[in-house]
Amino acid sequence: MAKKNNILIQIKDCLKTNLLAGLLFLTPVAATFYFLKFLITWIDKITQIIPPQYRPENLLPFPVPGTGIIILFCILFFTGFLVRNYIGLKLVSVWENIISRIPLINKIYVSIKQLLETIISGTGKDFKRVVLVEFPRTGIYSLAYVTGVAVGELQKKTNKKVINVYVPTTPNPTSGYYLVVPEDEVIPLEMSVEDSFKLLISGGIINPESTGPNDAKKGGNK
Repeated sequence: MAKKNNILIQIKDCLKTNLLAGLLFLTPVAATFYFLKFLITWIDKITQIIPPQYRPENLLPFPVPGTGIIILFCILFFTGFLVRNYIGLKLVSVWENIISRIPLINKIYVSIKQLLETIISGTGKDFKRVVLVEFPRTGIYSLAYVTGVAVGELQKKTNKKVINVYVPTTPNPTSGYYLVVPEDEVIPLEMSVEDSFKLLISGGIINPESTGPNDAKKGGNK
């Protein structure tokens, strides 16, 4: 009887272990597949800018998934090529001059452009620092990025050395809050910007493992 119970327990454990292993492997695979499928389908809608008689689905006897990505790539490439030459720079200057005269729109445009330029160029060591700040109130911490040291009037009218930080929102880190915080009141983190984005976008579900010196010592003591 005991032997029979042990066999049943082993079968149960085997089923549970393998089912969980299969779930852990296939779930992210399926989620990635459906996300890519959704993204490709959404981008493929860009083909609607092409006259109907010239669209790939009307010229070919079968649909071609991903055509939108190719078209988007070409649009980005040729736009980038055009805005980098003399005439393109002049047109961009005229465009930005027009935008700068439109209330509210000018602030949104400039903010998004500066944020993208900072992220893409990767310039500025300070932007790569990930920290914790007490926000929105004392005792509650938010993930933030140091964007620079405050200067001018911001620094003169504070009693401590203050820094500029950007507190992103979840799950869309491109929107957030600009804060001026005393440098000695932020908590530096050792995680990379990439890991911090995973944490933000997932709402805390994906937690990067710390590789700091304190954790290394703990691991060595085990």
